[in-house]
Amino acid sequence: MTEPGARADSLQSLTRGLAVIRCFDAEHADLTLSDVARRSGTSRATARRILHTLEDLGYVRQRTARFSLTPRVLELGGAYLASSALPALARPHLDDLTATCDESSSLSELDGDDIVYVARVQRRRIMTVAIGIGTRFPAHATSMGRVLLAGQPGPWLAEYLTRVRLTGFTAHTIVDGEKLRAELDLVRDQGWCLVDEELEPGLRSVAAPVLDRAGRVVAAVNVSTTTRRSVEEIRSDLLSPLLACAEEIGRDLALIRDR
Repeated sequence: MTEPGARADSLQSLTRGLAVIRCFDAEHADLTLSDVARRSGTSRATARRILHTLEDLGYVRQRTARFSLTPRVLELGGAYLASSALPALARPHLDDLTATCDESSSLSELDGDDIVYVARVQRRRIMTVAIGIGTRFPAHATSMGRVLLAGQPGPWLAEYLTRVRLTGFTAHTIVDGEKLRAELDLVRDQGWCLVDEELEPGLRSVAAPVLDRAGRVVAAVNVSTTTRRSVEEIRSDLLSPLLACAEEIGRDLALIRDR
């Protein structure tokens, strides 16, 4: 049976295989067969066939009764990084931004309802969760996510706001759809976003959009800091170099796509 929203000619075995790979994350590094079946929404028999196929291909290893991914899975993400010019061209600009602000900086893209980090320069670790290339966070609770959401077409955004589950990560997270819509309107108007302790206590982040030649938001760049910097200091010290960095990345991207 075709999955909801799937094309009639989509390959369901591939869809389920990718769902099994996505079962594994930092909190679920090794899983039993039952875990995989439950997290992927497949039967035990289907999960077993997929795991054994992935094991034969070298993407999964089995130890006793538990399965885990192998480093070969990095080939899948590496193919994107190798084929996309954006992470490589952004890296020197992020280096400069981090050096100027003395704070970590990142570049992300929107993937479904999440942001995915595609480039990062870390000055110091300030979150309890380690962030690297491929790290995902729900878009609604992050500065880069809100920049990316604010740049989406109206119909897409309206559909997103009706279906998304706005998880509250802290007492400050916006979990009301109308409040989030108002915040996205503000972000769109001012051209940047500051999120204050909404993803994790003590974390503040400011982000700006990367635009293509047509003015579409294609990525977001941010500077992340802690509450040791006041909101006023972030606006006065970090916002200007951030906006300049986002503009430079967009300009370089346009030059590459014009070749």
